[in-house]
Amino acid sequence: MAQDSVGLSSDYQFWIQKLSVWKQASTLETQQDTCLYLPQFQEFLRQMYEALKEMDSNTVIERFPTIGQLLAKTCRNPFILAYDESQKILIWCLCCLINKDPQNSGESQLNSWTRGLLSCILAAFRSDIKEVDLFTQGLGYAPADYYPGLLKNMVLSLVSELRENHLNGFNTQSRMAPERVRSLSRVCVPLVTLPDFEPLVEALLTYHGQEPQEVLWPEFFGAVNEAFLLKKICLPVSAVLCLWLRHLPSLEKAVLHLFEKLVSSERNCLRRIECFMKDSLLPEAACHPAIFRVVDEMFRYALLETEGAPEVLAAMQVFTRCFVEALEKENQQPKFALKTYFPYASPSLVMVLLQRPKDIPQGLWHRPLKRISEMLKEIVEDETQGSSGGPFENWFLLAHFGGWADIAAEQLLTSVGDAEPPEALLWLLAFSSSPGDGPQQRAQTMVEVKAVLSHLGRLLRSPTLSAGNLLAAAEESREGDPRPPACQQLTRRLLLNFLLWAPGGRAMARDVITLMARTDEIMHEIVGFLDQTLYRWDHLGVDAPGSRKLARELLAELRGQA
Repeated sequence: MAQDSVGLSSDYQFWIQKLSVWKQASTLETQQDTCLYLPQFQEFLRQMYEALKEMDSNTVIERFPTIGQLLAKTCRNPFILAYDESQKILIWCLCCLINKDPQNSGESQLNSWTRGLLSCILAAFRSDIKEVDLFTQGLGYAPADYYPGLLKNMVLSLVSELRENHLNGFNTQSRMAPERVRSLSRVCVPLVTLPDFEPLVEALLTYHGQEPQEVLWPEFFGAVNEAFLLKKICLPVSAVLCLWLRHLPSLEKAVLHLFEKLVSSERNCLRRIECFMKDSLLPEAACHPAIFRVVDEMFRYALLETEGAPEVLAAMQVFTRCFVEALEKENQQPKFALKTYFPYASPSLVMVLLQRPKDIPQGLWHRPLKRISEMLKEIVEDETQGSSGGPFENWFLLAHFGGWADIAAEQLLTSVGDAEPPEALLWLLAFSSSPGDGPQQRAQTMVEVKAVLSHLGRLLRSPTLSAGNLLAAAEESREGDPRPPACQQLTRRLLLNFLLWAPGGRAMARDVITLMARTDEIMHEIVGFLDQTLYRWDHLGVDAPGSRKLARELLAELRGQA
């Protein structure tokens, strides 16, 4: 609390100096500086209110002797009064100065002065000036009708002028001067959250002049983006697309804002993540390759920074799913080649990965899986294929469409014991779980996976199937040289698939999971697997009522224990 007090006092001195410089924001320089600091000053006012409401008026004057100067200068600055919630917070601060039961003339004078400032603020937004009343009545309007109508007509006039400006192109005689457009964007900075100004904000965002450099004020983009992210303004996708294409910092901030929401939300809930994704408009905006590439790069950095955290991987896969859906809706006739979205990938591999499994009969899923595996293996293990990137680049591409690797694991488990597991599926699983391995390590992982599948196949035919036997099949309880973490995770995945698909496995799924989830990390891994599996089945329309019911029950139970 003491540190907060010191910080507020320091900020107080800074802002009172700023207000002295700004005065009434009468020059271009002071207007620009005022708009630049509006969000920070509003936050300062909010902190000031939190401090003032805990004090009586005498303590306020003792603690902040120049509080009157600060509030009076704030009341006379139209940019501050127009910005977001600043006027409301300022009124709260003034109300803290009013003494309900003044004991002396000093307190009475303070009350009178404070009420005068409150009247000053409210007068700035009144519409009952006598001279104007006579004019509006002569036109047949009541003041309450005239002022909103005047504002609406002014905004529509500016919007029309901006759109004509766009249509006139090089006809300079009827074009709005770039300086005026820039000035207009500057004036709008404190007004972007007002509903009446939304058409003007949209028109400015979609305005395209013939100037070689950006004509709109950078702070305008920042203010609009902040208001959009905080749901203080509604914009169509076309306007948001223009915002993010014209101002890279706004796009980066939008992606970081999405990441923050994902981090603070419930872990392992892909339905909620999908809602966040669609609500952000990023998947729709990503139909433009320039935006997709920025978002994709930020996911890449997040994966590298977190060392491939499952939550980040799952979020990227949900984003890709939403992006592909948006692309299919928008592009009956594709506007951009796939190469523009994935410039370092093999176009033929991208085409195969983009196939939707639900559009392919389930009995034929092995065909695209085999094709994906063969193409990846040829690219990854043939050093002459330099143009399509290295192992990480190709794993990163596969990770976007991670559902194919999950289907490969299910295909292996649903046919366990019937025949030799296909080498192509084994290779695909080994590569997806540990892309950094060389051919020899990957071959060893394939041997390990094959052994697990063989053991599970024998247990499936055994009359004495137990939880302990199943864990032994995945070598969870084997004493000896431990497997690499990625290989351990892969065998757990295979065992969980076995529990969901094999009738014998479903009967003892709870017992196996209880023994398996010995750490919080493994518990979260199991919850994530179940959530991702149900999410994928819902999108694919997988018809497996027994497996679905078990997965839902297990997921609910494990979330209850977390």
